[in-house]
Amino acid sequence: MTRARAVVATAAVGAALAGCGGGGPLLHPARTLASGDVRVAGGVSANVAAGSLGEDLRVAREIAARDPQAPGPPGSNPAYAKGALVAAAVAPGLAPFVAGRVGVGNRFEGGLAYSGRAVRADLRRSFDDGKWSFSAGLGLSVALYGRQQGSELPNVQLGSLRGYGGDIPLLVGWESTGGLYKLWGGARGGFERYIVETLTSEPKDVTIGQSPLRLEANRYWGGAVLGIATGFRHVHVALEVSLAYQVVSGSYAGNDVTVQGLTVAPASALWWTF
Repeated sequence: MTRARAVVATAAVGAALAGCGGGGPLLHPARTLASGDVRVAGGVSANVAAGSLGEDLRVAREIAARDPQAPGPPGSNPAYAKGALVAAAVAPGLAPFVAGRVGVGNRFEGGLAYSGRAVRADLRRSFDDGKWSFSAGLGLSVALYGRQQGSELPNVQLGSLRGYGGDIPLLVGWESTGGLYKLWGGARGGFERYIVETLTSEPKDVTIGQSPLRLEANRYWGGAVLGIATGFRHVHVALEVSLAYQVVSGSYAGNDVTVQGLTVAPASALWWTF
């Protein structure tokens, strides 16, 4: 009962933290916990929009600096719409990371994690052979209402963001005797859908002034993850980095656009296993 309360407490602390941008790391090894064992983790994650994704966001910010009324008339500014999709769906920035995981028996493990803009729940199973393990899992995430530090654009109300998604991680890992070192790597891919809409108190069939700006985006992504943890007995320090290719298609202010490119997501956390 005490261990279950610890997992719930971890989730509650995460929910109390301010939401912002950042990646959604795994920060767990390939091998699952033994039945009844619990691991709690706390740290920080980041998400860096590289190449064309970063350029799309930079261009949108320059447009906003020149024209505070951007994006202007519906359908007139696809460049601004691309930056809006990057800000909302890719979400470059920093975020806290808080998670709890528990072994549920027969090499299955469940987890709950908070990463700034979303809560993710997952279930996975590992197949162990000596010091080596392979694990496969399924994660489901729900985006929270919040703001993303450093990614705000005029008329893109990230505080009204909502969404959902899912991902599949496949990991191969190795652990030294006594668990002093843990290494893992593999592939991860997923899908997410986001909606951002300016809230109004007027009835939907009544429009006063400019119509609320709505953003819809579908994000498909896939890539590689690599991690390492070191420590002794109950305490470990973990580092992880993910490289993913993102494809985001959607609409904003009358513009149907698609953006694509690479993201780099480093993360670190302190584990306590008991």
